[in-house]
Amino acid sequence: MRPNDLGGARPSRPFTADQAWHHTATRAAECVLFFDFDGVLAPVEDDPNAAQPVPEVTAAVAGLAEHVRQVSLVSARPVDFLRDRFPTLDNVDFHGLYGLEHSRGMGETVTEPDALPWVPAMAELAERARAELPEGALVEYKRLSVALHYRTGPHLASEVEAWGMAEASRLGLKVQGGRMVIELKPPVDRDKGMVTRDAVGDARIAWYFGDDVSDIKAFNALRAREAEDPDFFGVCVAVANPETGQEVAGAADLTIDSPQALGKFLASALQSLR
Repeated sequence: MRPNDLGGARPSRPFTADQAWHHTATRAAECVLFFDFDGVLAPVEDDPNAAQPVPEVTAAVAGLAEHVRQVSLVSARPVDFLRDRFPTLDNVDFHGLYGLEHSRGMGETVTEPDALPWVPAMAELAERARAELPEGALVEYKRLSVALHYRTGPHLASEVEAWGMAEASRLGLKVQGGRMVIELKPPVDRDKGMVTRDAVGDARIAWYFGDDVSDIKAFNALRAREAEDPDFFGVCVAVANPETGQEVAGAADLTIDSPQALGKFLASALQSLR
């Protein structure tokens, strides 16, 4: 255990959730909380547009935002989608499309300038995907990326992924795998790890809640910050699911069973910060 300058002690690994929240409570004003959306704040749905946050999660996140330095959503979804799901969270940062978009609450959405020239190519790609992919594949167009889902047709995984990889090679796009999805995005150097690294700033504590392989980069960002700064405390939380399984859970400090269980977890945490 290492003492910190505010009293109490930074937990050493492995630590319990109670130990981590107790330490967080001693310096809540220096804490940043990061949340993915799908599979964390909201259950994953067959139709991505049907996803809605768990009500208990929304209430807890709003409460936590009043007690910590910053709450940030870091998602593959566009900023507009996130704001539509959390219209009352005007003091939360929204990082959409793996960091290609950003806004503070209901403020202006800022897009990475290097990504903007790719908007026409993404629109054309989405149209090609709808025309060429087999029935059962779902094409989600996000202006700056295109997600190819096969959740309702898992037998199509190989075909959808092969088509996506071929198009990525043809157009020079980046590929991001996920839960029953392959996503194509511009060759711009932004991901959840970079967002987390930059958004932590000079905070002394950060929690990241994720469920997918793209969130491991954010976990790694917190680990790297700890390695650089012995006084920094990072907590990586995996929301369990059968699709990413041990790959994400094995990279985390703590595991939670579901978005519904996360609502109860955060409500309890909020009590410890009050």
